Amino acid sequence: MLRKTLACTIALSALLATGVAMADTKDKKIALSNNYAGNSWRQAMLKSWDKVTKPAVEAGIVAAADPFTTSENQVTEQAAQIQNLILQGYNAIVINAASPDALNGVVKQACDAGIVVVSFDGIVTEPCAWRIAVDFAKMGEVQVDYLAKKMPDGGNLLEIRGLAGVFVDDEISKGIHAGAAKNPQFKIVGSVHGDWAQEVAQKAVAGILPSLPEIKAVVTQGGDGYGAAQAFAAAGRPTPTIIMGNRQDELQWWKEQKDANGYETMSVSIAPGVSTLAFWVAQMILDGKDVPKDLTVPFLQIDQATLEANLASTEKGGVANVEYSAEDAAKVVAGK
Repeated sequence: MLRKTLACTIALSALLATGVAMADTKDKKIALSNNYAGNSWRQAMLKSWDKVTKPAVEAGIVAAADPFTTSENQVTEQAAQIQNLILQGYNAIVINAASPDALNGVVKQACDAGIVVVSFDGIVTEPCAWRIAVDFAKMGEVQVDYLAKKMPDGGNLLEIRGLAGVFVDDEISKGIHAGAAKNPQFKIVGSVHGDWAQEVAQKAVAGILPSLPEIKAVVTQGGDGYGAAQAFAAAGRPTPTIIMGNRQDELQWWKEQKDANGYETMSVSIAPGVSTLAFWVAQMILDGKDVPKDLTVPFLQIDQATLEANLASTEKGGVANVEYSAEDAAKVVAGK
């Protein structure tokens, strides 16, 4: 009990220091609508949500911050979930969406009911909603830019994509192809969907490898690097340069290869803690703050020099992460 009281006091003191008003949101309820939880990034995202929102609820900043995840990555299921949240009287719904546009109808229903809708990661395009995202296209393009510096003569690339039909997957892939167009010494000779999950990626890569020529590098979206490495090893093929996605097992494998033979690569992903930024943005809007409809946050990039430090701070089975406080959110909103 003492520990809980202390946590609430600390949370309350931190918020008072940031100037975040609570009188207008103490009775407000916020829900998280999440379309998928089948990989380590989504699990870390949900864990970050709980880590930040539970003390906020205990401190009386909001009345509730309840997470809901659909059993399948299906637009119809998530639309039904959001309709239920509307009926349950939530004041704000934070959404990681299965589709950028297929949920727009139910999002508009929520807005028309006076509900604040904040989308993040998998954003929605309905104008009444807010959007929080990284520049996913840039996240794809920097992978090829890195490879161009590492191997100026170029070579064949294998692309591992994420969940089909999701905004994030489309944007990262667009950036990868833009990078290849800018660096024509590279050729994308194969593409598979790994669903941002190691096991799925390993199976998909294993299935396509027999039909592919020599692969110099693998461009990815996160959660697929270690699976790709396992597939190449099982096929008895040379290990290419594999771009990683900040997952602990990827970073651990990279460090082992680095220590053994000097293996070099880079790693990039959106931090799962972006869900906590979405929570604070929703709270700020409910509190009457003026928040831009579109917010961009930086992606988290790890290079050869920062590998060990990031691995040490990433829990086993987790993802390198950044979580947001109310003060951090206020800075993002202010463009700082």
